[in-house]
Amino acid sequence: MIDIKVLREDPERVKASQRARGADESLVDQILSADSARRTALSHFEELRSQQKSVSKQVGAAMGQLNAARKRGEDVTALEQQAEQARTDAAALAAQVKSLEAQATEQSATFETLLKKVGNLIIDGVPAGGEDDYTVREVVGSPTEFDFEPLDHLALGERLAAIDMERGAKVGGSRFYFLTGVGARLELGLLQMGLAFAVEHGFTPMITPSLVRPDIMTGAGFLDEHADEVYRLEADDLYLTGTSEVALAGYHADEIIDLSQGPRRYVGWSTCYRREAGSHGKDTRGIIRVHQFQKLEMFVYCDPAQAEAEHERLLGWEREMLAKIEVPYRIIDTAAGDLGNPAARKFDCEAWVPTQGRYRELTSTSNCTTYQARRLNTRFRTDEGKSEIVATLNGTLATTRWLVAILENHQQADGSVRVPAALAPFVGEDVLKPVS
Repeated sequence: MIDIKVLREDPERVKASQRARGADESLVDQILSADSARRTALSHFEELRSQQKSVSKQVGAAMGQLNAARKRGEDVTALEQQAEQARTDAAALAAQVKSLEAQATEQSATFETLLKKVGNLIIDGVPAGGEDDYTVREVVGSPTEFDFEPLDHLALGERLAAIDMERGAKVGGSRFYFLTGVGARLELGLLQMGLAFAVEHGFTPMITPSLVRPDIMTGAGFLDEHADEVYRLEADDLYLTGTSEVALAGYHADEIIDLSQGPRRYVGWSTCYRREAGSHGKDTRGIIRVHQFQKLEMFVYCDPAQAEAEHERLLGWEREMLAKIEVPYRIIDTAAGDLGNPAARKFDCEAWVPTQGRYRELTSTSNCTTYQARRLNTRFRTDEGKSEIVATLNGTLATTRWLVAILENHQQADGSVRVPAALAPFVGEDVLKPVS
């Protein structure tokens, strides 16, 4: 979530960010009102609790005087009355304190709920608007052209005995599939190439849990606006993750991490699950939009002052990986309204898909600034020894969807598919040939 200090000091900046996202800017005033009510309730609670401590001392003193008088054999009628009155006052005050504490807790819960609805503050330069309002940052390569009628990735995959959607649907339902033979080898080779690349650049490899607790899913920002896209196991109160970003965001929750040697960089390999709610009728053919897939995800913890530079580095590593699979692509600066709540800026790399005649997303990299870490209480020590919230960033290095771009762009007239030179050693084949 965003820093409440920023919202208090510069509410117009937060409203402008909300407007750019196409989100509700009235939330800002609601939060400020809830914040004021919360702080007032807490102040009254603390003030009355202080009085309660004083009254408790008075009760103790009255009881001490009463007990001492009894031991001396004196008339204690007046002291008993004083002690009883002190106990009565203390009980009444305790009830008031309990009531004010409940009010303060309720006000705080209202405040937290409202604050979590506000998306991260977008970074200057992010285009305003929705899904179609992105700006193209760069185009790399020209759309692939053929002197024959190209096949789509599913037709190719079936000829190569690499993709079996029919049996995937039989076993798991729609949007499930089997990768078979060279299809499985192609995906594993791609992921292995990405992993080797990440290790070469100083990333720590991680095999992450696919199931996480609600507090981790919420902390990563995946249960706010898009909870309907997440699979939940109700009997265990656990969630299936749609990216290892979630588990990696929770890896250092409630910790103070050492960044004295620079950013902490992890690369997570995981099976990912997405309900694809709201995508009925979209990309129903092939493996572009499916419920389960493999993904290699970069995740970084760094000093917030380094976050924008680190974001460019992540994009640079994605570019290097795309160069290895030799496909034309473009880089877009995603519009504010198409950002998830945690992201302050997101760059997508979209590969050309010949049979669709358009670019489709293969990678994305997001700068989440302190949004996730603030929720998950992940901090670092500054050079001055002060504890501050870290920044988190993420970026894709490879996914199952990359097979779409590889198959379609490298197909040959005989139905075979050339394996990109950098990938071939990881697949064990230079050319994937149709199976009769």
